[in-house]
Amino acid sequence: MTEDILVSRHERVAIITLNRPEKLNAWTTPMRNAIIDALERFDADDNVTAIIMTGAGNRAFSAGQDLSEAHDFDGERAVAWVKEWQRYYAALRGLKKPLVMALNGTAAGSAFQVALLGDIRVGHPGVRMGQPEINAGIASTTGPWIMNSMLGMSRTIELTLTGRLMDADECKQIGLIHHIVAEEKVLEKALEIATDLGNKPPVAMRLDKQRFREMTEPGFQDCIEAGARIQREAYDSGEPARMMEEFFRKRAK
Repeated sequence: MTEDILVSRHERVAIITLNRPEKLNAWTTPMRNAIIDALERFDADDNVTAIIMTGAGNRAFSAGQDLSEAHDFDGERAVAWVKEWQRYYAALRGLKKPLVMALNGTAAGSAFQVALLGDIRVGHPGVRMGQPEINAGIASTTGPWIMNSMLGMSRTIELTLTGRLMDADECKQIGLIHHIVAEEKVLEKALEIATDLGNKPPVAMRLDKQRFREMTEPGFQDCIEAGARIQREAYDSGEPARMMEEFFRKRAK
């Protein structure tokens, strides 16, 4: 079986590649756990000064949650699921080293959120980003928290309730993508940025990132608590399962 993630090095930059291109690099719980393990390992490695995350293929950075895994959740399993996301997001937020997101394609749903938890984002003109969970009957809690801190309430409400995906130009205009380059140059540009960040004074880098985490920690804890409460109600209602079944039927056609 193909590994769900691939890890490599370019000099002192570690690269984590999401490796389910046939599933648009959508993640499952075991895949997220593998990503967490890689992040923690590289963060503790003195020979690594920066980390890049990217996706395999040219269609998606990641489509977010693999719906086939979440389809059969009940309220109790949904609460445990939220705690799994807390561990994933805490690992990203807790990195001492810079994290650059090399967006090779669409970043949707939880992958949009993960991309925003990186420090610098590089994309190409074909990249799309957004929060389409509502279309699958999944309520959003962490997404609005992240978007509100970056975009404000008005844009957060619009993106959450419509579920639309933004194109690369819009993402650049509102500050979500920092650099747009040709598709074949995305990883090259990300390596350039990661190398530069990795050469910064490491104590100052660690303390700056620590302070960003401290500034946003109350909101993070609040959204996790709300997520457990809201996802229990959502999944006990049966609506996510019904909407996912409809999605699967449309995809099969």
